Amino acid sequence: MAFSSICNEVPSFAFNQSVQNPTKTQSFFDLRTPTKFSFLPHVNQRNPMKTLKTSCRIPRTDIGDPVVFYLHKVKKKKSEKEDTNAIGNQKFLNLCGFGYWVQGFRCFPWLALNFHMANNLNVNPSTLQLVQNFGNLPMVAKPLYGILSDAIFIVGSRRLPYISIGVVLQVLSWGSMALILRASEVLPILITCVLLGNLGASVTEVAKDALVVEYGQKNKINGLQSYAFMALAAGGVLGNCLGGFFLLKTHQPKSMFLIFASLLSLQLTLSLTTKEKSFGLPHPSNHHESIILNIKKQFSDLLFAIKDEGIFVSLSWIVGSIAIVPILSGSLFCYQTQILNLDPSTIGMSKVIGQLLLLAVTVLYDRHLKTVSMRKLISFVQIVYACSLLLDLVLVKQINLKFGIPNDIFVVCLSGMAEIIAQFKILPFQVLFARFAPKGCEGSLMSFLASAICLSSIFSGFLGVGMASILGITSVDYSRLHVGILIQFMAALVPMFWIGKIPTLECLDEKEKKLGLSKRRRKYRRVGRVVFNSVFVYRGERESGKL
Repeated sequence: MAFSSICNEVPSFAFNQSVQNPTKTQSFFDLRTPTKFSFLPHVNQRNPMKTLKTSCRIPRTDIGDPVVFYLHKVKKKKSEKEDTNAIGNQKFLNLCGFGYWVQGFRCFPWLALNFHMANNLNVNPSTLQLVQNFGNLPMVAKPLYGILSDAIFIVGSRRLPYISIGVVLQVLSWGSMALILRASEVLPILITCVLLGNLGASVTEVAKDALVVEYGQKNKINGLQSYAFMALAAGGVLGNCLGGFFLLKTHQPKSMFLIFASLLSLQLTLSLTTKEKSFGLPHPSNHHESIILNIKKQFSDLLFAIKDEGIFVSLSWIVGSIAIVPILSGSLFCYQTQILNLDPSTIGMSKVIGQLLLLAVTVLYDRHLKTVSMRKLISFVQIVYACSLLLDLVLVKQINLKFGIPNDIFVVCLSGMAEIIAQFKILPFQVLFARFAPKGCEGSLMSFLASAICLSSIFSGFLGVGMASILGITSVDYSRLHVGILIQFMAALVPMFWIGKIPTLECLDEKEKKLGLSKRRRKYRRVGRVVFNSVFVYRGERESGKL
């Protein structure tokens, strides 16, 4: 009542003179009497009513409800985070998209290198295939690159520096073959350059694959590998198309080596100007520990991940299905160029059609086939792969001519079918491994998969060289090439006997559900609630490592 009378009526009390006229030396702490405290404003002597009106203002309304203020602050932070994520997403797409495109474009200099060895250096089919498979040996050491990438940080980053290092090695390799005469003419030096280039390519691929897995897990994007496959296939389409055209018009493989080295320089510039922290990826808590301890921990985590039943069985099947089929790529390439006299543009166009098919099948998988049971999908793909090997038998026996199909048309449309199906068969396994890769072990596990597949491909290539030697297939005698193709077909059907070991879609979903529940129980718990203006705000607290 006293407060309302002050605000609504004329006051009728005297004013303390010491309050009205305080001395200049008097401070707040020197005031002694209770009436001299400062919650009464300085009173105007001429018009005290004015002072009282100003002192009895309506309470301020610019201070909002604390809940509204809190929600506004959260919304502002969320908006800023979304803008930062948008920029990071664009940089990630530019870096990885162009990187996978360049990886697919590697067929451009490799097509020139195969023609250079077959026509200019006059190597026989077995030697050509040995060079191709021997050059892939650096790919076998991918788990080592993955462990190093996971464990050792370079300038505060653990992915982009390795991409840059790999690109530099590739520039040195292809640039040397383009600019140094002996590097492309002397076979041992040429093999050394090939090994150096594949070493750089393997390091770059490991870092990119780990970056894609880590980014997909952080943003909860499943199947991001299919988009990487699309970029890779797009690069393969353009690389094979331009490769055949350049060889047909210029007959200068070295100029193609130089063009690819220039593209690699552009990729190097992009990787050096991009900051890994812009992707918003979390850094593991142990990156400040010693290098030896980090490597030991990553190796232990890798072994633990491989021992998982679903991963181990799937890995065993894909490796066995590739290694058991002897490859005759060198013999078939020499047969097409030396016996059928097909020009480079035809070989290049056959690769283009194959890459377009790979791109279409990858899009189909991303849109519709992800929900299909993995066991059914792989069974169908393996049968189609075995049947596609018989297309080479049709070409060798010239059955296509009996139906009025010229050799060049048949090669362009159907010759590269088996190779493309073999590449697509790897995609579901990459998606599977990416889904269940432990946090912090993405590079190690994905590189181990790539290394195992590469090792099985090398073994398959050496097995094909041995089979060609036993059958007597040489650069002047291809009479028993059809026998080797029939052996390939029968060997490709053998993995169907243990196809039942591949986990079904229901098992994978159940495992992922259990894994996600386990992570939530281990890392998060509800610690209480904060009462904030009748609104309950729950908090989740991340535990340091122990329950």
